[in-house]
Amino acid sequence: MSRFIKKISAKAGMPPGTLVYIGEEKKEEVRISVMDYNAEKLDEPDIHDIAECTPFCESPTITWINIDGLHDTGLIESLGKNFGLNALHLEDIVNTGGRPKFEDFGDYILIVLKMLYVTGEDHQIIAEHVSLVLGKNFVISFQEKGEDVFDPIRKLIRNSKGKVRREGADYLMYLLIDAVVDNYFKIFEKVGDIIEDTEEAVLNSPDTGSIHNIHHLKNDLLFLRRSILPLREVVNEMMRGQTDLIRQTTEVNLRDVYDHIIQIMDTLEIERDLLSNLLDTYLSFMSNRMNEIMKFLTVFSTIFIPLTFLAGVYGMNFDFQPEIHWKWSYPIFWVVVISLASTMLIIFKKKRWL
Repeated sequence: MSRFIKKISAKAGMPPGTLVYIGEEKKEEVRISVMDYNAEKLDEPDIHDIAECTPFCESPTITWINIDGLHDTGLIESLGKNFGLNALHLEDIVNTGGRPKFEDFGDYILIVLKMLYVTGEDHQIIAEHVSLVLGKNFVISFQEKGEDVFDPIRKLIRNSKGKVRREGADYLMYLLIDAVVDNYFKIFEKVGDIIEDTEEAVLNSPDTGSIHNIHHLKNDLLFLRRSILPLREVVNEMMRGQTDLIRQTTEVNLRDVYDHIIQIMDTLEIERDLLSNLLDTYLSFMSNRMNEIMKFLTVFSTIFIPLTFLAGVYGMNFDFQPEIHWKWSYPIFWVVVISLASTMLIIFKKKRWL
């Protein structure tokens, strides 16, 4: 349940704009990395203090500042002051339970989204809170855990491949969003494989473990839907937004991201339907199994009803029962019992009740 609802009681009673980190408690030092580049050169300075990032605010080159860790609210507040970020937006950055959103503040744009991973042998899906701030010549990315899918973009910038070094900060922002969205496909591929394995288990040997797997998968898809669905609205607002920070050429690229999100949501709905059908199949198997058991018990009881009646009649030991004193009464009783049971079995077999 903690994946769906973050505890926000620590913010109760505080004024708006107060920075309170909502997430897992961490003690690691926040890491700051900077890539400053244009078409001709690339500089990756070692940053030890957040104040060293301030000159990049007005730099004519494109600057990508990446912050790994949101638990140091003092550092993030200092960075926000240096780059003129609104306190309410900084609050959204450190609130890891927030939903994906898009905010246009004029001088900069804030984009909040979720980066997803599959971890562990139990294939648990976890979400990392990621925020992007787009300025005129800079992009600031805030990551909750520092385990990202941005490394291929760093390699593109270092190797000067593609047009990333020739484009503006809005194109870098598009690449970051596209990397997050493309990683969603990998998540759904793994979820699809798990659904196929669960389906095979349900069809071959359904048991109580199958219903637990189905329930776990349904929760995973609900979590994925909560993390991804708002991003469709975010990208749509970016495409329709009237801002000079996003050029028309980048809006064309964002349409491709939007199409990917639509495709992912279609895949999610298909997998939800598959799980619903799989649950119905499991319940049908269980119902049929119970019916088979009840049919066997009913046939077994039906055969023994007349036999129990005969045993009850001749077990009363009345003085004037003539059959009790016959010489062949006991063998005759067993002949009648066996014949009656055999006849009923033959009748049930012909009627295909067995």
